[in-house]
Amino acid sequence: MFSLNKQAFINAAVVSIITIALVFYGSRELQNFDPALIAYLFGTVFAFFGVVYRYSVWLQRPPTRMYYKRTWELIWNRQFFSHLWFFIKEFIQNIGFQKFIYPRGRSRWIGHFLMAFGCTLAFAITFPLTFGWIHFTLNPESGLDPGTAKLYEAHFFGFKMMEFEVGSLPAFLIFHVLNWSSWMVIIGVLIFMRRRLTKPGLISTQSFEGDLLPLILLLAISVTGLGLTYSYQFMKGFAYDFMAVTHAITVIMFLIWIPFGKFFHIIQRPAQLGAHIYKREGIRRGMAVCPHTGKEFATQMHIDDLKDVTKQLGFDFTLEDGTSHLDLSPEGKRSRLAMAHLKARQENGGKLFG
Repeated sequence: MFSLNKQAFINAAVVSIITIALVFYGSRELQNFDPALIAYLFGTVFAFFGVVYRYSVWLQRPPTRMYYKRTWELIWNRQFFSHLWFFIKEFIQNIGFQKFIYPRGRSRWIGHFLMAFGCTLAFAITFPLTFGWIHFTLNPESGLDPGTAKLYEAHFFGFKMMEFEVGSLPAFLIFHVLNWSSWMVIIGVLIFMRRRLTKPGLISTQSFEGDLLPLILLLAISVTGLGLTYSYQFMKGFAYDFMAVTHAITVIMFLIWIPFGKFFHIIQRPAQLGAHIYKREGIRRGMAVCPHTGKEFATQMHIDDLKDVTKQLGFDFTLEDGTSHLDLSPEGKRSRLAMAHLKARQENGGKLFG
């Protein structure tokens, strides 16, 4: 049964209101807002609301909250510049180039990189366009007639950012950037679809909702987006309305699906960088040594935080002698368990259970 989390709801509502306010003022009081994109705007605001709500609930879990708290404490300490450089390097490698996927296979990395980069590029363009933050106008000095105009002006939040010639290479690249992102996503999706439809191990464990539906949605968005360009450039607008409606439906489904399905890991992934900083700082502060094996097995900071988190969850692993079961390494825990079984067996006359 669903139970409303009040703090998460408040956070999500505040972010939604701020987004709507930024749309209003960023589009110069809706002067630059395209009414045809109203459905996309509602879908985006709903996605923002759902993402912030779920992320807030996720951060309230004791383990996640501990990582979140520690990450900010570690960033704003004397090692700030060292952690900042580490964060930038990790962001470029693992978020930008998806390096963490490469050890799992080159083809898998190529597909993941293409999908991630294509989606990121599409988000970076479509969100500002939907909000009315970016718009293009003809340069007044080049004439108002589209047939004779020489220059386009690009505006952001109503301020002129750049200008470029009509028919130039920059114009071609800018106005077709969503097509490039669509092709990247399509290639990436096809690589993963091939894996999921031909690998017996994946076929036996995957689910339609969790593994195939996300790929189908991305493929549908990209194909219908390319269909719009093909329609008005090569088919004189034939089937453009149908393609536009289909594209809108798939995009809105994708936006609504983000907070609730597999796409949410896109939002969670950057938090992994905080975990890397946590691990790095823990190693610098010192390792925990298992009292049973005498070997290092984890950072002492992690063990201390684990004790706090387990107590918050209602579990106390403190032993009779005042030490903690969590001070033991996995090998030490197994050894202690075996010793406890042996002791119980001896006390029961050679039987493990009475």
